[in-house]
Amino acid sequence: MNLVLFDFDGTITTKDSLPLFLKYTVTKQQYIFKMVKFLPIFILYKLKLIKNDVAKEILIASFFKGIEKSQFQQLASNFSLQVLDTILRDDIYQKFLEHIKSQDKVIVVSASIKCWIEPWIKKHNVDLLCTELLFEDNRFSGKFSTKNCYGDEKLSRVLEYIDIKQFDKIYAYGDSKGDDAILGIADFPYRVK
Repeated sequence: MNLVLFDFDGTITTKDSLPLFLKYTVTKQQYIFKMVKFLPIFILYKLKLIKNDVAKEILIASFFKGIEKSQFQQLASNFSLQVLDTILRDDIYQKFLEHIKSQDKVIVVSASIKCWIEPWIKKHNVDLLCTELLFEDNRFSGKFSTKNCYGDEKLSRVLEYIDIKQFDKIYAYGDSKGDDAILGIADFPYRVK
């Protein structure tokens, strides 16, 4: 059996699902207002003065901190099932389906948030390792409950989750430097352009 690791945003899809999800959940005016408020953090991130995970946590908290878990999960599920199929990268999605059909062990390893990827993943009956949110008293705390699943953390998650030595070959698909760690362990690494 082969192990196949797929990044999600920009690899299986043609674009990042985070901004699409943010736009999906609020009005256009609310989106613009929240993004303008986030601009100083974005500038600090671009200047490499704060890390990717810190900026991302602040951004998601600015939209959803305090939201009830059931309400957030409903928004996320609707988005997952209504929008994600419209942004698939056809050639890589076909590879994804081929690996499933071949009964390879397929794992999507993504920095995106579990709530809005998991319903789509469940349709395909594959495994998911990703960033998760912390809910306290059934409300979003504004924090992650896991490390941001990006870069070296992707590989750490894979190695914690499964013994890679049990597989004949490892395939990995990614599109950015955040995928270098999983591409680095693959017998067949595919950098999506």
